[in-house]
Amino acid sequence: MNPPLAAVVLCAGKGTRMESVTAKVLHPILGRPLAWYPITRAFESGCQQVVAVIGHQGEQVRATMSKAFEGQALAFAVQEQQRGTGDAVAAARGCLTGFTGAVLILMGDVPLLTAETLTRLVSVYRASKGPLAMVTCKPPDATGYGRVLRGAGRRVEGIVEHKDATPEQRLITEINAGLYIADARFLWGALETLTPANAQGELYLTDIVAKAAALGEVVVVEADAREVEGVNDRAELAERAELLRARINRRHMKAGVSLQHPQSTFIDEGVEIGPDTVIGPNVTISGECEIGSGVVIGQGSVLTHSTIGDGTEVKPYSVCEEAVVGPRCHVGPFARLRPGTVLDEGVHVGNFVETKKTRLKKGSKANHLAYLGDAEIGAGCNIGAGTITCNYDGVDKHQTVLGDGVFIGSDTQLVAPVTIGDGAFVAAGSTITENVPAQALALSRAPQTIKEGWAERRRKVLAGLKSNR
Repeated sequence: MNPPLAAVVLCAGKGTRMESVTAKVLHPILGRPLAWYPITRAFESGCQQVVAVIGHQGEQVRATMSKAFEGQALAFAVQEQQRGTGDAVAAARGCLTGFTGAVLILMGDVPLLTAETLTRLVSVYRASKGPLAMVTCKPPDATGYGRVLRGAGRRVEGIVEHKDATPEQRLITEINAGLYIADARFLWGALETLTPANAQGELYLTDIVAKAAALGEVVVVEADAREVEGVNDRAELAERAELLRARINRRHMKAGVSLQHPQSTFIDEGVEIGPDTVIGPNVTISGECEIGSGVVIGQGSVLTHSTIGDGTEVKPYSVCEEAVVGPRCHVGPFARLRPGTVLDEGVHVGNFVETKKTRLKKGSKANHLAYLGDAEIGAGCNIGAGTITCNYDGVDKHQTVLGDGVFIGSDTQLVAPVTIGDGAFVAAGSTITENVPAQALALSRAPQTIKEGWAERRRKVLAGLKSNR
């Protein structure tokens, strides 16, 4: 059996070049903090334990990551002083007391890392007899990166950081990607022997590679340079986001989703979309969204933490926030479903309709210009244009309840709390302040008055006033 696997993810840096009051690893990229990506990849690769090493804004990082990985084996270690990457990894030792397997070491600012690369790294390590394996790559420009030193037979002998490298060593094109897997006993022992004898005056994690090479062969997995690029400033954050967005979109298209304009479509990591769904240009789908099969999402729509059932059409420029939309519904165009909205099967919510904490049961329709807040609407109801549930009295919110088959005429105000019974009718232009029994007609209007000839008399008066000026 394979020995157990753990991971240490370095999340302690300040990220000065981000020019931000927010810690670098908390900056969002496609809806997730930077550190979420390597931590997720570690769990996907089979790690039973993951330790995030925190430092700058440590409590904020702890709170954010704890919420993101609630219920998973994520622990936190604190690097008290910024003394280099070797010191950062050593800080995690207390969280892995008694652990005797292999430890993955990942950087917290590498969002493009794939589980496939980590799986390859773990596999070559387990197949080797050495204490350590690592990832390397060959970027177009190696400036600033640690170079991989190889000796006879292309055997890895160590890593030299750019600032410590000789002119000849700086000509080497193979660089260290900052991703390792090492035997835990070797790792902790090697970290104890590190010294700050380098240009930075820090404890370099990279120095353990030479120590591993002295004990056995250091095996290497080569990765695409783009996959292991970190984030140092906002420009790089945007560049990594663009690559990640393209990767996510391509994965959905390969799975049977049609993106009409992939270059303008933003889909967060973790969004689930069924086959035969069509997504228009300039659509954003973020958070924990689940989109069914055969769904159409029109141009300019924004979906956040929402569920969309099979065969539903979300027409252009609609917004769904923490909403649950059932199968075969029609939403929009220009509709807004706010948190707490639930649409059962076959519901229609049309243009410029806003809902909040409202459930519309099967087959109900609100097709035009309505506000439905804190409402429970039965099956087969028709909500006329301009209808408003007056749910807020200035202090508290109140509920409006409609039974099945209710007809609400246009330009009606339903002053909550109020209940409309099954099959009742409310006439257009009414203000309803009392409960309406089932099968009743409710209307609330001032009597209509007609004054014959009034318009002609008015025109004559105005003409007389004008002639006297």
